[in-house]
Amino acid sequence: MPAIHRNTDARSCGATTSVIGQSSVFSNGLLVSVNGDTNSHGAGGLVAGCDNVFVEGKLVVNHTPDSAAADSLCPPLGGNHCAPSTSAGSPNVFVAD
Repeated sequence: MPAIHRNTDARSCGATTSVIGQSSVFSNGLLVSVNGDTNSHGAGGLVAGCDNVFVEGKLVVNHTPDSAAADSLCPPLGGNHCAPSTSAGSPNVFVAD
C-alpha cells in the first residue's frame, strides 16, 4: 500500500506540498494532501492517484508517486518543475484503494 502524502512532504522538484484543499484531516500531525494541492514553488496542483478515499469530498493523494501539474518554475527552469510528483509520504500511514 502506498504512503499517504501530507503537508510539507517533498516533491521531485525540490518543493514541498502546501495543503490548501482541506483543513480537517491529519496524518502524523500534518494535513493530508488532496487532489489539487499546490507546492511551495507555486502552482503544481497534485493529481490524486487514490480512487476511493476522500477528505472533504476530494480524493486523497498518496505517494505512489502521484503526479502534478507544472509549477511556477517550469518556465524558465524546466525539468521536474514541468512534471513534478510526490517524493515522500508518511512513514506509517498508508492508503488502501
